[in-house]
Amino acid sequence: MSLSPVPAARAPRRRLTLVALLTGVLGVVVLALSMNSSLAAFTASITNSVNTAAAGTVIMEEKNAAGTTTCLSTDGSGNNVTNNAATCATINKYGGSTTMVPGQTVSTTVTIKNVGTAPAASFTLAPGTCTQSGAVTGSATDLCAKLGVVITQTVGATTTTISPASSTLTTLAAGGALTLTSPVAAGASATFTFAVTLASAAGNTYQGLAASQPLVWTFTS
Repeated sequence: MSLSPVPAARAPRRRLTLVALLTGVLGVVVLALSMNSSLAAFTASITNSVNTAAAGTVIMEEKNAAGTTTCLSTDGSGNNVTNNAATCATINKYGGSTTMVPGQTVSTTVTIKNVGTAPAASFTLAPGTCTQSGAVTGSATDLCAKLGVVITQTVGATTTTISPASSTLTTLAAGGALTLTSPVAAGASATFTFAVTLASAAGNTYQGLAASQPLVWTFTS
């Protein structure tokens, strides 16, 4: 028995069926890829929009007890934070009295403040050499050694003596810089009192004499 040949008309239909099948499969793949590419995901992020750095300042302010006179480390023509070292001749720590008699004490109080934005890690007071002047009638040459000085520092409610015991203006200079309470935070201050006494043993040869001594306050960051 012989097999009958497949009618020629069936071949195109099979090819059409295969093409349709492939087209359907391709459509499914494209749709799947399209859906996958449009799927959302959970995300989280932080943007740091402000990231800056800047140098602070350490600026010293000195005021007299009445608060009527102010000196800044930036004072003076052409002076600024580049130099940051001023000369203040308007606040006399030793009182400036010209009427002292033997045994008398003159006290002067000043306040030193850090008006900058950065803390001062160390704080010192360096006395310079004491010099004598004037000779209305006096002939003595050692007035600096006859002027005793006691320096106290007050921070908050605590007062301490920072000058060595039995200091005179002569020995104060010889002892070098005094280390003061530190650090000094921005905006913080300390009060200092200078008590200067003319020795009770000073006789007539000391009349009319004067003594002068520079004092240098220093903040260091």
